[in-house]
Amino acid sequence: ETDNRLLMLLVFTSRLREQPLHIISLGASGTGKTYLQEKIAQLIPDDHKLEMTALSENALYYFDRTELKNKLVLIEDLDGAQDEKILYAIRELMSKKRISKTLPIKDAKGNLKTITLQVEGPITLAGTTTKEKIYEDNANRSILIYLDNSVKQQQAIIEYQQKLSAGLINKQEETEAVSQLQNIQYMLESVKVRNPYAPQLQIPQTVFKPLRTNAHYLAFIETVTFYHQFQRVKKKDSLSGSDYIETTIEDIEIANRLLKDVLLTKSDELT
Repeated sequence: ETDNRLLMLLVFTSRLREQPLHIISLGASGTGKTYLQEKIAQLIPDDHKLEMTALSENALYYFDRTELKNKLVLIEDLDGAQDEKILYAIRELMSKKRISKTLPIKDAKGNLKTITLQVEGPITLAGTTTKEKIYEDNANRSILIYLDNSVKQQQAIIEYQQKLSAGLINKQEETEAVSQLQNIQYMLESVKVRNPYAPQLQIPQTVFKPLRTNAHYLAFIETVTFYHQFQRVKKKDSLSGSDYIETTIEDIEIANRLLKDVLLTKSDELT
């Protein structure tokens, strides 16, 4: 799960960018999907995220106009959001970065009039599910990760639980690490990213929906660069005068390592 958790943290960080990424954790019941999402979400400041255990049909439309802007929206169990109207609203927020709904209401005199509810993004959506095929349209817009259900991984979790019960885990050290990573999120500034190597990068044509997957791949590389913005030299655009930073080979290496299994999984028709 080392790669999964790093990948998830970077996707969560992308909420601060104009074109954020989304992530869905897949796996059988009891493999730790929700646990992983909850633990990595702890590294995001509370005022930068919104956690939902369930969604009703119109729930997303009743947020304040900018309440979801650049927020991490966590849905604990997508299996509880099978209504097509809910999924449509989620897809619109992911793709168009806004949703709207026109409703009739009665004024103080009892006369009918219409109002339009508008909610703006962009958002980063994260969710867990056991049913990949049901959410195919939403999954196409997301990075999909599969949980490690191997005997080795299960044994590692059991050993951690045993150490925790025996008081052998330094909880203070964990708390300090969480605090530090949250503070890093506060420090990140809105800065443009340019990838000078993008024209030379190619993904296998066998991947599922190559156009969208290629967009995810490039956006993820940019997010790696974005996260390392204090290790990159800021440059100034000669025309617009705006600041930007450039992707390095190291950023691409990190992205390739974290996305390799994800892209290979997407190229296989089998779940």
